[in-house]
Amino acid sequence: MSNGLIPATILTGFLGSGKTTLLKRVLSESHGQKIAVIENEFGEENIDNEILVADTEEQIIQLSNGCVCCTIREDLRSTLSVLAAKRRRGELDFERVVIETTGLADPGPVAQTFFMDDEIAESFLLDSILTLVDAKHANQQLDTRQEARRQVGFADQIFISKSDLVPAEEVDELSHRLKHMNPRAPQRRVHFGEVPISEVFDLRGFNLNTKLEIDPEFLNDTAHDHHHHDHDHEHDHEHGEHCDHPHHHHHDDDVKSFVFRADKAFNPAKLEDFLGAIVQVYGPKMLRYKGVLYMKGSDRKVVFQGVHQMMGSDLGPKWAPGEKKQSKMVFIGVDLPRDILLQGLEQCLV
Repeated sequence: MSNGLIPATILTGFLGSGKTTLLKRVLSESHGQKIAVIENEFGEENIDNEILVADTEEQIIQLSNGCVCCTIREDLRSTLSVLAAKRRRGELDFERVVIETTGLADPGPVAQTFFMDDEIAESFLLDSILTLVDAKHANQQLDTRQEARRQVGFADQIFISKSDLVPAEEVDELSHRLKHMNPRAPQRRVHFGEVPISEVFDLRGFNLNTKLEIDPEFLNDTAHDHHHHDHDHEHDHEHGEHCDHPHHHHHDDDVKSFVFRADKAFNPAKLEDFLGAIVQVYGPKMLRYKGVLYMKGSDRKVVFQGVHQMMGSDLGPKWAPGEKKQSKMVFIGVDLPRDILLQGLEQCLV
């Protein structure tokens, strides 16, 4: 057995969006992978009735194809730690973990578990957060439920399901709305939760990688502008004015994203102090933030990311000869004070 970390995927999404269909497919498709699925059992749609026939006392169930299923009756941390221990002792064999959150859950605390706890961090690596959005009910759910908007903000990958039940232009509008909330998650339209397994796992969405994937077209709107004042774009929505862009939605969602870029280096001490202070105050509203940083005194890129109050950073590869050194950060959160953040970051530059 490899001593590598066990990749974990968090599957979240609106009620009725097809999470269970997707999970069943993942569990039953003969992909030759052994997967442990952890279910929050307060879900309104349970996987067990159809593919699991098991005594309810048993917490971890081995399926016929070698996958493992367990429902959480206590906290996630202890469940993960039991799974890792059984795997080390050779009692259970699985290669990865999928955690299904209930339709109304905030994936934040689930994601934080992987950062907060040394024991968990030594066994597992959070691969990505996948959010399923039901095209038919999305607008209403996004309008009325903050949890739905937060799930979009957390996503590394968005799957839009049931898009065949909705006119194409409505799906395009939905897609645009989601992109405003989270420009860094690629979107894919899926049919009845049928997604090839290669598009579900090993996305490395959460990893500290040195390419910061932000949809390039989305940023074109702002590219001609001064490096972070993309006011023309966002303020239309902020002031509730009519937006001329044919696809622009008319929703002023509280989950928004913005990007900071700078060509000057950061002063490491100042930046650390500033980010530390910001997460103290705004942590609960900060869903995801991520960046590739150009730091004074380092010939290597610094890659950092966080969820709520938990932040981590890593040294990336060296800046290549002739490569333009610049910092690029993206923040996704609920009503974050964009100007305070942008001005504060600006003041941390050398």
